[in-house]
Amino acid sequence: MAKKILIIEDEKILIDMFKDKLTRAGFKVISTMEAREGLELAKKEKPDLILLDILLAGEDGIFFLKEFRKDSENISIPVVAFSNYDNPKTRAEAKELGAKEYLIKTDYTPKEIVEKVKSYFT
Repeated sequence: MAKKILIIEDEKILIDMFKDKLTRAGFKVISTMEAREGLELAKKEKPDLILLDILLAGEDGIFFLKEFRKDSENISIPVVAFSNYDNPKTRAEAKELGAKEYLIKTDYTPKEIVEKVKSYFT
């Protein structure tokens, strides 16, 4: 059965591009542009991995991580933060809150991001 990826990203063009690339790689993809809706989707859909932008409209990715990790059922779901916000304090906070990695979007091609996602399932 296809692994399910939840993308939380506030740029529609990036959601569409990653959805396309991940779907072609054999993943089922769900997405939202908001942290609060991401929390609801994560609870309902039980994704196998979450790709989380840190800078979001409204509540940010750090808010998402804090809320997401309050539920012990979510501990086993890897969260990969990906952002263009390269702030050491934010990066450290995301890691403390359980983000497996903090990727700077501009440092990776979409293909490399897909490879990173795949690496969690091999």
